[in-house]
Amino acid sequence: MNMENHSQTAAFLWSIADLLRGDFKQSQYGRIILPFTLLRRMECVLAPTRDAVVREFYAQEGRPDTVRDMYMQRAAGGLQFFNSSTLTLETLSDTQTSADLMSYVQAFSKDAYEI
Repeated sequence: MNMENHSQTAAFLWSIADLLRGDFKQSQYGRIILPFTLLRRMECVLAPTRDAVVREFYAQEGRPDTVRDMYMQRAAGGLQFFNSSTLTLETLSDTQTSADLMSYVQAFSKDAYEI
């Protein structure tokens, strides 16, 4: 990639970041926009196996966490992380958004949750 093309691409990405930032201060960007961008990316990666993972989560209820995690990873198509929530970022409630978001984030597998 030549320098001019690289500069144009970087300028374009920063203009998108400014648009996404909206009313947030630039200092808040890293604490708010980046985590949501990561959550959305993880959700997209998990989308093809989401229904299978949720079914497996309920099928393995009551088993030890390590055993259940093994089944969940298998249902996730071998990915090293999964989310067992029936919620998505799109389906978060308008009235209890904070509680739904916490429930959604806590339903990620241990390693993904730590990120």
